[in-house]
Amino acid sequence: MMRRWFLALVAVMLGALAVPAAATEPATEQAGRFVFNGWDGPPLPVFYQLPDRVTADTRVVFVMHGVNRDADRYRDEWAMLARHFGFIAVVPQFASSDFPGSLGYNTGYFTEADGAPRPRSRWSFAAIEPLFDDVRQRFGTQVERYSIYGHSAGAQFVHRYVLFMPEARIEQAIAANAGWYTMPDAEIAFPYGLGATPIGAEGLRAALGKPLTVLLGTADTDRADPDLRKTPEADAQGPHRYARGQAFFARGEAAAAESGVPFAWKLERVAGIAHSNAGMAEAAAALIAGR
Repeated sequence: MMRRWFLALVAVMLGALAVPAAATEPATEQAGRFVFNGWDGPPLPVFYQLPDRVTADTRVVFVMHGVNRDADRYRDEWAMLARHFGFIAVVPQFASSDFPGSLGYNTGYFTEADGAPRPRSRWSFAAIEPLFDDVRQRFGTQVERYSIYGHSAGAQFVHRYVLFMPEARIEQAIAANAGWYTMPDAEIAFPYGLGATPIGAEGLRAALGKPLTVLLGTADTDRADPDLRKTPEADAQGPHRYARGQAFFARGEAAAAESGVPFAWKLERVAGIAHSNAGMAEAAAALIAGR
């Protein structure tokens, strides 16, 4: 109950701390862009925001953009949060030309359109771990783990990243307002479940023990949103994003109970926020900072 009250009052608390609400422009002297080539996939433009001072203990937060692939906007909306809480915000851009549609980006690109498997080193998920090593070397932090946040299509990337990459060095994963989910259920065919994927029982058990937070805006209930997927399989998860997120968490909780393994996921609600990355980012940044 106290956690819910905390998240409901995040905006108020941040205002008291004089944190600007989702900055529209980054601090240019500490913001920038580079191209990452250190993996088997295509070159990735990477937008970043540094805090005022980077030390060996400075944390790294990956921010996954939405369906519009607008990594620069996501960086800008996280800029003042990164500076205030003292972490490096890193936003890789998965261009539609190299990562087409939901297949290429937010469902991981582990198969071609015809279902043929792709090499694991070329999944969209596979970019994050080597990019983390690049960021550590590039900016001088020596932390051993990172946080990863995504909103909307980015939240789809994040929750599937937890499922498909259980060995990843995640400190915290936060999936905010995903439109639909891959349920932790091998009886449901992918992309709505884990059927016909490389994820076996052992991998699922590991994923259920990962620190994933399902972060939901209580006002993200617009059934008429044109970007909301309305297939029968998606609608089986609930009528809108808020309901679907709760259904995903509940299925994970049930899967952990069925497997007899510890369940590390959390469900958090942000009162009054609809489908807004800017609104969810403030709550996510405070969770990452442990505030």
